[in-house]
Amino acid sequence: MRSSNPVFSRRGFSRDNGHAGFNTAPQAGAAAVGTQGGPYAQPGTNPYAQNPYAQPGVQGAPPQTPATTDRMTMDDVVMRSAMTLGTVVVGAVLSWALLPVSSSSYGLAIGAALIAFVLAMVQSFKRNASPALILAYAAFEGVFLGVFSEMFNSRWSGAPFQAVIGTMAVAGATLLIYKAGWIRVTARYARIGIAIAIAFVVVMAINLLLVAFGVAEDGGLRSMGPLGAIVGIIAIILGAFFLTLDFKQIEDGIAYGAPRKEAWLAAFGLTMTLVWIYIEMLRLVAIFSGDD
Repeated sequence: MRSSNPVFSRRGFSRDNGHAGFNTAPQAGAAAVGTQGGPYAQPGTNPYAQNPYAQPGVQGAPPQTPATTDRMTMDDVVMRSAMTLGTVVVGAVLSWALLPVSSSSYGLAIGAALIAFVLAMVQSFKRNASPALILAYAAFEGVFLGVFSEMFNSRWSGAPFQAVIGTMAVAGATLLIYKAGWIRVTARYARIGIAIAIAFVVVMAINLLLVAFGVAEDGGLRSMGPLGAIVGIIAIILGAFFLTLDFKQIEDGIAYGAPRKEAWLAAFGLTMTLVWIYIEMLRLVAIFSGDD
């Protein structure tokens, strides 16, 4: 099973030539779907039967302790995530403070968003994590979010702050629900959720084309009315779904002995998911705030 997060969608935590890492092979998630071992093994099977981090010749061996093997820990993920998200915040604050609301600022924001997208795609297709690339992505993403947030704040005062609180609430609630075991991240859960996510993206792409060619007015499904609010809520729910898959992916990576450097990829994926939720939350706050 893979996360629908752009980073995790093509990389499963798996072993490559005897070393732990994100594997780019299409069959990386095969063990997750079946019932023979792997991190998503069914009850009653040996959870280490297909440990993706088992060393050659040690079939089914349980993961070794992080202290002796330099494996990824939750502290590593938290630290890298804080650095990546902190870079996004710094970029956003600086662009908000230094760039006035104007057409030129909007153009700069679009340019920053395109650069961030390209950097994200490059990192997604790289075999190994590049901290410099990830932090550069975060910086340009922050510039875009700063201008984007200032634009909303100029019309709906306080909307960005409310969106930040909302994003934190969604992420915190999702983590609590996940840790409480109320959501079981299984292969079937992932397949259904990813199918819904793909359908959502396709519909949004079609809507964008209809708006661009003037067939749909006022943003179509992405309008600032009730229909847009419903779409925004669906998008936020999908963002929470992405988070559950990311949490599971990270949890399994730690349990199965992913190397410490992979914490950067985990941070990268979490950052993109939180940015998704924030943008949708910002639009939702604006919709419920009306035209004031």
